[in-house]
Amino acid sequence: MKIRDILAEGKPTLSFEVFPPKTEDKYESVEKAAFAIAQLKPAFMSVTYGAGGGTSKYTVQIASDIQEKFQVTPLAHLTCVSSTREKVRQVLDELREKKIENVLALRGDIPADGQVEKDYQYASQLIEEIKQMGDFCIGAACYPEGHVESANKTADIQHLKEKVDAGCDFVTTQMFFDNNILYNYLYRVREKGITVPVIAGIMPVTHASQIKRICQMSGTYLPARFKAIVDRFGDNPAAMKQAGIAYATEQIIDLIANGVNGIHVYSMNKPDVAARIQESLSEIIGK
Repeated sequence: MKIRDILAEGKPTLSFEVFPPKTEDKYESVEKAAFAIAQLKPAFMSVTYGAGGGTSKYTVQIASDIQEKFQVTPLAHLTCVSSTREKVRQVLDELREKKIENVLALRGDIPADGQVEKDYQYASQLIEEIKQMGDFCIGAACYPEGHVESANKTADIQHLKEKVDAGCDFVTTQMFFDNNILYNYLYRVREKGITVPVIAGIMPVTHASQIKRICQMSGTYLPARFKAIVDRFGDNPAAMKQAGIAYATEQIIDLIANGVNGIHVYSMNKPDVAARIQESLSEIIGK
């Protein structure tokens, strides 16, 4: 099923993300986690894609398996900055063969060595390519606090409009920890004529060490209330996990109450985290 059709129903949706293993010897454990999350029957599951396409075969396989074995709609990530046009078309052909209808089109991070291919510079170019390659439902990323490489938030929203104009059907946000940031962002993008569904990306922080990486990668704003949780429980892994799940769940409840129906949880291959969030929302999302 196409995700744009799922979102068009206008009901609260809960989806989860999994990421493939970097090496083959880890595949079995990742597959087990992905299948456990699929058994929760989320609205859909996204499957990430390694830099340069190094894990592309795992992305396609896991996406195919959750669809075939659990009848869960998959969203296969596809990055382009480190891929050739030939490689992108090869992956799209594989997705089509597996009857995977949804693709999240991303530029991808610039590798540490700075080595990139020359066929693509922007996600909008990848979206145009996917549109030419078949009847895919295309998603893209958006950044409520602005992409770290954008000159300013106005320029960042213009880049988003370019993605939408290129043919993306919905967008998913980078993680955020203050819902007011998203509400303000939604006002700005709607003002610019961007009307595609915006899915809110939520990260349950279950370990204090995640915070440093999150801030380094995206410069995400951490509200005082969230910092207090990390300061109080960061040295107690079990308490931090419980508090992190509770904080994410409260965020989701507030979002849905304010009309943001699409919720995507960056579940980090943790079935227990996904299950606890879903259980806490059972009546709200009808599970």
